[in-house]
Amino acid sequence: MHYIYLHGFASSPHSAKARDLGDRFAQLNIPLLIPDLNQQDFTHLTLTRQLQQVESLLPNNEIPVTLIGSSFGGLTAAWLGQKHPQVQRLVLLAPAFGFLSHWLPKLGQAQVQQWQKTGFLSVYHYGEDRMLPLSYQFVEDAAQYQEDQLQRPVPTLILHGRHDEVIPIEASIHYAQTRPWVTLVELNSNHALTDVRDEIWEVIQRFCLRDVSTP
Repeated sequence: MHYIYLHGFASSPHSAKARDLGDRFAQLNIPLLIPDLNQQDFTHLTLTRQLQQVESLLPNNEIPVTLIGSSFGGLTAAWLGQKHPQVQRLVLLAPAFGFLSHWLPKLGQAQVQQWQKTGFLSVYHYGEDRMLPLSYQFVEDAAQYQEDQLQRPVPTLILHGRHDEVIPIEASIHYAQTRPWVTLVELNSNHALTDVRDEIWEVIQRFCLRDVSTP
């Protein structure tokens, strides 16, 4: 099995969750690939670009793949699972289902219209710790992806905080209700999930690593 971790929007491979999971997989001598989805060009980030980047990393010898994705990386993982039979398991941490419908209203109509008019919006990038411009193409591209099309029965584990202030847990509840191959674990946490890392690891081990013995 090949394991890939996809970080969230405006994040990086050096995020707290990425480093924590990377260390835990390393303790089991299991490689965890953590690509930089920013590609040194956050301004022109799109969901399509992320999908193409990760597709290029899939093993060409049909080795089965488990994708672990956080927030927007979780949404990316879900679409890769839909498109590629090679993806045989998904672990989604606070996946960004309905991302635009949750984010754009927080910006407000005036700011969204200004973004569309000028072509760029300044966004705080947690990985860079600074404001960076993001092209309106991000919105236009994401709007093409309709989540009701995510119907391939990939065994999926979703871990979502009950107090998520970015993507409400109801988004994951709604997603899981009509997909019997999805297991939803509710956690007493927020969107970052940094205070429940041990719980997350325990559940991931049961779901992904049952045949791997701890040292």
